[in-house]
Amino acid sequence: MFIQSAISYGTPIAILDPNLHCPAANLCDSFTQGSFQDYDAVFEFGSGLDVLTIEIENVNTEALYQLEREGVKVFPQPRVIELIKDKGIQKQFYVDNAIPTSEFVLCDSLEEVIQKASFPIVQKMRKGGYDGKGVQILSSPSDLEEAFDVPSLLEKKVDFVKEISVIVARNEAGEIRSYPTCEQEFNPEANLVEFLFSPAKISPETEKSAQEIAHTIIQKLGMVGVLAVEFFVLEDGSVLVNEMAPRTHNSGHHTMECNYTSQFEQHYRAVMNFPLGSTAITTPGVMINLLGDKNHVGTPVYQGMEKVMAQEGVYVHLYGKTETKPFRKMGHITVVDSELDRAIEQARKVAQEVKVVS
Repeated sequence: MFIQSAISYGTPIAILDPNLHCPAANLCDSFTQGSFQDYDAVFEFGSGLDVLTIEIENVNTEALYQLEREGVKVFPQPRVIELIKDKGIQKQFYVDNAIPTSEFVLCDSLEEVIQKASFPIVQKMRKGGYDGKGVQILSSPSDLEEAFDVPSLLEKKVDFVKEISVIVARNEAGEIRSYPTCEQEFNPEANLVEFLFSPAKISPETEKSAQEIAHTIIQKLGMVGVLAVEFFVLEDGSVLVNEMAPRTHNSGHHTMECNYTSQFEQHYRAVMNFPLGSTAITTPGVMINLLGDKNHVGTPVYQGMEKVMAQEGVYVHLYGKTETKPFRKMGHITVVDSELDRAIEQARKVAQEVKVVS
């Protein structure tokens, strides 16, 4: 999706990915197979580039630092990636900068978790968690049998009314633009987003607070690129930062149809130090994550696709992944309407009509 935006500007794109058959392999100008964690693979790939960017935090930052020292523009900057990919350092950043977040303690082992847990509590792996993995709720002492025995953080379980997200971008010139806040509805079994609503149904005060915090964070980081900031909304309308991601994000996919500038084009503009595009909403909409059926593994088959493609205001995006797995993100569908409630009603029907099996 990033490449599709870059094509409009005639920019050649090179890709590094461990999977020879990754979805981007046939779209880019140059493809290199290699591990994100391997110093030599990352360094050799980046050394011939003008600008290097990422779509996942789990990358060898030592190689990125060296590339940066040798004059390659690396965005987001390696120091930002290091801060964000460790949830413990990320949480401390919020505390150090007076950014509202839930109470937490850090643990290095299961033994420490047992000592420090006060139930109910949320345990998050400090590194490596992704798409709902590496996060679990410990409701009682009996749940400690399932606790992670790795460096992690324990967060006080927040009694929130909804979850929202702000996508904010910054270029090298210091220009900042953010998208109107969107709202997420999670799949309780998979612990990842199932529906996203734009704009969020929140008060003007909550909108203002979330926007100001997102701008503050990207300014304090001095980050270049697109940043997703996820929040809990409390009963009184106040917000707490849950976590953030230094990249284009699942909570911004709707911008491809719902806003003047998609998050992918905005990320391109930001890392190239071009003027940032308008983030205004052109139409309300709902994004549906297409998740692999929990009972299927193998070559994906998309049931019901023709039926939803025939509907007005429905936009399908399949990611070209060659294997489906339980709850794996295989694509997304955006449903737009001039009235958000109508879009929500249609989206819930669409979600029932499409199934990813094998």
